[in-house]
Amino acid sequence: MEEMQEFAIALEQTIEDYLGREPGWLRRDAFVRAAGDYLVDDGTLEDVEVCYFAHPAGRSRMEVAGYSVSDDGHVLDLVSVYYGEHGQTISRDQVRRRFNWAKLFAAACRDGHHLRMEESSPQFDMAQDIHARWKNFGKIRIFLLTDGRSTLQDLPSEELDGVPIVHNLWDIERLRRLVNSGRQEEPIFVSFEELANPLPCLPAPRLAGDYQCLLTLIPGKLLADIYELHGSKLLQRNVRAFLQAKGKVNKNINETIRKSADRFLAYNNGISATATGVTLEQRENGTYLLDISDLQIVNGGQTTASLHNAAMRDGADLSQIQVPMKITVVQPDLLDQLVPYISRYANSQNSINEADFEANSPFHVELERASRSVWAPATLGSTRQSRWYYERVRGQYNVDRARRHTTAKKKSFDEEYPRGQRFAKTDAAKYDLTFRQLPHVVSLGAQKCFHWWTMNVLSVPPSVPDESYFKALVAKRILFEHGRADIRKLNPGAGYLANVTTYTLARLAAEVDLDDVLATVWRKQGLPDSVRQAVAELSRPVRQVLLAAPGSGNVTEWCKKEDCWKSVLDIPGGSSLLKVARRLGQ
Repeated sequence: MEEMQEFAIALEQTIEDYLGREPGWLRRDAFVRAAGDYLVDDGTLEDVEVCYFAHPAGRSRMEVAGYSVSDDGHVLDLVSVYYGEHGQTISRDQVRRRFNWAKLFAAACRDGHHLRMEESSPQFDMAQDIHARWKNFGKIRIFLLTDGRSTLQDLPSEELDGVPIVHNLWDIERLRRLVNSGRQEEPIFVSFEELANPLPCLPAPRLAGDYQCLLTLIPGKLLADIYELHGSKLLQRNVRAFLQAKGKVNKNINETIRKSADRFLAYNNGISATATGVTLEQRENGTYLLDISDLQIVNGGQTTASLHNAAMRDGADLSQIQVPMKITVVQPDLLDQLVPYISRYANSQNSINEADFEANSPFHVELERASRSVWAPATLGSTRQSRWYYERVRGQYNVDRARRHTTAKKKSFDEEYPRGQRFAKTDAAKYDLTFRQLPHVVSLGAQKCFHWWTMNVLSVPPSVPDESYFKALVAKRILFEHGRADIRKLNPGAGYLANVTTYTLARLAAEVDLDDVLATVWRKQGLPDSVRQAVAELSRPVRQVLLAAPGSGNVTEWCKKEDCWKSVLDIPGGSSLLKVARRLGQ
């Protein structure tokens, strides 16, 4: 089977999975979620909230399928969608039209379109959020996601009220290349000749055959410009995301930029970067770096993002700033092996926890190992046992299944690891933090929730999960997803299902002996009637608290605040909650 066919089948299976979990979604929405996940993993997007909205706009229309705002509030990402083409070529006019629809939506949000929308809906929250943040946007990025093919290559630049608009087209072929490339991120290529001037550099003597080191100085403005072009993708192999200007180190960097720019070179340790290739030119006065392939900053993300933040947010003058840069050129086949060590040993500006190195951290490796060895109890009325599949790397499940080359072997795999019994790292974070009674953290979104879990749970102290931990995590997953399904049945078509679910179950966890509940759920591989009754009883007042958002009335933002959780904690426990603690053995 051709690569494209295999990818299309895997994509449709992922869409089916999302439709099973989000019955209110259309296939279009599930496609946006699946394709959006690929781009989030790649670092192209920080996050994306699926939220479809369409409305007439004069003789045209406005339409988006989701959005996200960068952590620093500087970048607005809008997602447009063109789904249902199944690999067919789409016209250039269709592509341009959908980019324009998203632009019209942005303009409408700027002008306060949310005031003409139904309140207490995700679409209202999206439009209101964009309107409230508009003055901070320095760039708008529109991503068109499609399962069709496009030959359009030149996407013209635009502006809206002086804010530049960048168009990004991700058709089925580009998505396939991203997912099947063997590495998630698309390589970053930087031509210093085109952006500014070649950089004078000092190549170190080659002492090993598998890498080469160069030393150079990069102008602060050029470094900020590169970050502006590529964003967090530039830091994809860094051990952590930008910490904002809150920590002591970042405050000192900002202080130097503002008050002692001419001493930045003396005060700052510089950055460490990796690449898979460079072009050097020998001139009369030394060696010059012309371009670099597959650039990644593995140490110095705080310096890079702080320079960008100071320039874009504060209007700082970076013309006097020079940043020392060490570049390690690594052979592509050794990139995954060497870069984690370079990142680990190079970091000195911020203390690094073991849990920061997430790609192959012991926690996730051990959790994966447990998922391949622990059998779940057979459900009532059946003697067949199965396992829960922890997908440590996105797409791992489909790869494992594809390795079974016969129909019989694939059937055996499906029986051992049912598709509905798989979950990923971001899912694990959501389940665990819900029952740690942190629903406001879960409401931040999948990626931010996972990062919080990594930094505040897995690393304090660093832990390695055992079989008991895995069983409890699976029980949390069962409780969360079954509870979610029951809540959805009580309020068919209502918004904020994810928020109501995490808050309801966190409130339940505050009332009962959670260890006993989880042990019972694992044994039954389902929910006792008393738990279902408690979830149903709690979900109604929880929904009322969430919808009663103070101030702006933005439910999505209200759910992210600890005060929201405190309000939910004030809901009195009912008789069904007390029965849960008494009747788990029945």
